[in-house]
Amino acid sequence: MDLKLKAETFVSGKEITISGSKSESNRLLILQQLYPSLQIENLSDSDDTHHLQEALSSSSNVADTGHAGTAMRFLTAFFAAQEGVTKILQGSDRMHNRPIEILVNALSDLGAEIEYVEKDGYPPLKITGKQLTKSKVSINGNVSSQYISALMLIAPSLQNGLEIELVGKITSVPYINMTLQLLHQLEIEANFKGQIIKIAPKSTVKEQTIVVESDWSSASYFYSIIALSEVGSSVKLSAYKKDSLQGDSCLAKIYQHFGVDTTLEENSITLNKEKEHDSNILVQDLKNAPDIAQTIAVTCFGLGIACDLSGLHTLKIKETDRLEALHEELTKLGANISVTNESLHLKSSSKIKKNIQIATYNDHRMAMAFAPLALKVPVEILEAEVVTKSYRSFWEHMDVIGIKNEEIK
Repeated sequence: MDLKLKAETFVSGKEITISGSKSESNRLLILQQLYPSLQIENLSDSDDTHHLQEALSSSSNVADTGHAGTAMRFLTAFFAAQEGVTKILQGSDRMHNRPIEILVNALSDLGAEIEYVEKDGYPPLKITGKQLTKSKVSINGNVSSQYISALMLIAPSLQNGLEIELVGKITSVPYINMTLQLLHQLEIEANFKGQIIKIAPKSTVKEQTIVVESDWSSASYFYSIIALSEVGSSVKLSAYKKDSLQGDSCLAKIYQHFGVDTTLEENSITLNKEKEHDSNILVQDLKNAPDIAQTIAVTCFGLGIACDLSGLHTLKIKETDRLEALHEELTKLGANISVTNESLHLKSSSKIKKNIQIATYNDHRMAMAFAPLALKVPVEILEAEVVTKSYRSFWEHMDVIGIKNEEIK
């Protein structure tokens, strides 16, 4: 499905309800398997979470994660620790080209039995679940935090708990802390000091319900929309918490550069365009929130201001090489942009080309990050259905606030 986007008038003051955080939901679903007394509300409606739920509930010896990287990483660790269970864990073609060797090696060091079905270092995997009794493991700290969280999530179910040594520089700390805080909510003894994460074993937890906070990554597109709108524009988003576990909540501070103010109310946030944007270059290290890099880069281009974004090395191994994809699509729109293996550099500009077709590369964030540009010029989004990976209601919500989408026949 290809869509032509056009915004004749932005509809200010609307209220949008965004489903639960994919990151929180997927962590809690693994913990719920280990502790059935846990109940979860406001689960994410993303494809990723649906894939994870299906894999966890299926009795088949084959589990398919599709494009869901989080599900692939978390399930690799989960099934490895399920004694007597044998699973073939597979995904999409892109998933079979996303490395998983670092996690497999760490699990193997703990005694796990995992084989590569096709290519060494990559899914699909044959996992023969075992009781893992070793209690110490080392893993590089600058890898995807999903590898580290995968180990943390199974740690309390292991006979002797787990001590994880993070070697070298640590990135994506907020996602590690998210996992830690969810363990704390279940009263599991866990701490993260220096380079060491220690998690004690726990066989049962008390009955409780955890309500998942709405997804801040999904909120980023509305931040971009308000930034690209006239002063006085606003939108209300729910349901959000004051003390968020999500690293992407740094959006509120970053978007002050674009004149966007965030007001926290009970279970919601209101975004207001209080003033014109700062025309100075935006410099941000996004190592703790790489998923919002695409949104920020497109916002800067839409406003004609320069940006230097760093800490983006994990974007090379996402659904696509997001840095190269951004370079390609922003260049088509007229941007002067360069990228390295871990950074993006955009120069200021004054013109946006109209009716450009934006390729999405099977990447939900490419589609959603570029949609706000429709407030400036008509734009076409190819394979727009890819948004269901994280945000199924995205195009309906765009329509509500005035970004109209018409299918290209």
